[in-house]
Amino acid sequence: MKFFKDKKNMNSFKKLGVVFVVTLLMVSCNDFGSINTDPNNPSAVKTELLLTNALRSISGPLAAVDPVLYVQHMSETQYNESSRYQGVNYDFSGYYTGPLRDLETIIELNTNDETKASVTTGGSNNNQIAVARIMKAYFYQLMTDRWGYLPYSEALEGSDNFTPAYDSQESIYMDLITELKEAVDQMDNGGDVSAGDFILGGDMDRWAEFANSLRARIALRMSGVSGMAATAKAEFEDAISDGVITADVWYPYLSSSDNQNPWYARFITRTDYAISDVLADTLKALGDMRATAFADPAPDTSNANGSTELFEVIGLDYGLENPGEVTNDEVSFPGQALRAQNAPLAIITVAEMQLAMAEAAENGWTTPGTAATHYANGIAASWDQWGVTGDGTALTAYMANPEVVYAGGAAGMDQIAYEKWVALYGNGYEAWSEWRRLDHPQLTPHPFPLNQSGEIPVRHGYPTSEAQLNSASYEAAVSAQGTDDTTTNLWWDN
Repeated sequence: MKFFKDKKNMNSFKKLGVVFVVTLLMVSCNDFGSINTDPNNPSAVKTELLLTNALRSISGPLAAVDPVLYVQHMSETQYNESSRYQGVNYDFSGYYTGPLRDLETIIELNTNDETKASVTTGGSNNNQIAVARIMKAYFYQLMTDRWGYLPYSEALEGSDNFTPAYDSQESIYMDLITELKEAVDQMDNGGDVSAGDFILGGDMDRWAEFANSLRARIALRMSGVSGMAATAKAEFEDAISDGVITADVWYPYLSSSDNQNPWYARFITRTDYAISDVLADTLKALGDMRATAFADPAPDTSNANGSTELFEVIGLDYGLENPGEVTNDEVSFPGQALRAQNAPLAIITVAEMQLAMAEAAENGWTTPGTAATHYANGIAASWDQWGVTGDGTALTAYMANPEVVYAGGAAGMDQIAYEKWVALYGNGYEAWSEWRRLDHPQLTPHPFPLNQSGEIPVRHGYPTSEAQLNSASYEAAVSAQGTDDTTTNLWWDN
């Protein structure tokens, strides 16, 4: 039997066969491409994941131990080297390679014409850029308030610049204000950033309030610098007018080991920190019920009724050479409001903003109310934050205490500074910054210091690697700012 009647038909079939094989190969290649794509390792960067990762970096510094010890909110129960100021040099590289790099990548992907259309699953381009700029400002302020001069304008250039210059704290502060204002201005009604935002749920109105609150914080912090009062006043008033937070901003934790509160983790196998006598005794003397949230009852003093009363809170002496001589049963450890596994930590609060406005009003700046009103509002907001207001009886009694009633003038400023010191319990770096700036309350340095000055640190030293790997920039910064140790005052700390 002949399958082909002639040579021409045979050639036609051969051609058809070639087309069929090529088509089959093309389809097969496409199919294999799908099979060989790992859905768990996408080649395209998802900006929502970058945002989530950057936001997770808030947790470490928010729950840092050293500044909590500097401001004497807590005492160390055993190894008290940090309380005695042993640490000098602290690394900042993790900020640059971690959250700042992630946030800069978000900005780049949402700006580049070749990528910006493909990343809108994370929100509109403008809103993603705005949130990234706000969070960069948050981290950079935290950093410059620790080290002062920093790589800033030349940072994040990767292999293009391994030796970035340092910028002054003044120039960083002024640019942060610009960044925060421009970030709010560029927000639009497009897609929100809820896919990657576990802090504010993608609510752009709250992001704008958060940015304005950070701007108010920055403005007030530089208000005491010679020649900066007018600028600070204008920026603060503008931020308040634009609208600051009306609800506390929290970092949430979960009842799982991957996302648990760092204070909880520290107490799983150890009990290294107790509330200090400096804080506990002051709160108890004023009838301040926040002490019952700040600390658990001391076992030896507890009435074991399931609730904490003021007399049960016993602080550990801040300044013991060997605190291990005091047993755990004799002192109060941090309360569950701070160290439960899923207890959230406050990033910025209504109490802080109200007390900031109290200070501003006392300075003669324009605020919604008087200094006395904002002062009272700040105290009430702090009590609410810590869940101790109850029926209001104890708060009313506290506010009526002659030492608490707002005095105005210099005495009033000291009262505001004191209330900030209390309200910022659990947010060590902010408490440390405000204590350095306001110089109140008066804290006595540890009597057995391990640093040369014997004074409470007012700055962190640069990582030792900078002197070796970025020597020219490092030396220029030290020459301009002062000795690279813990005694050199920052630009705003005068």
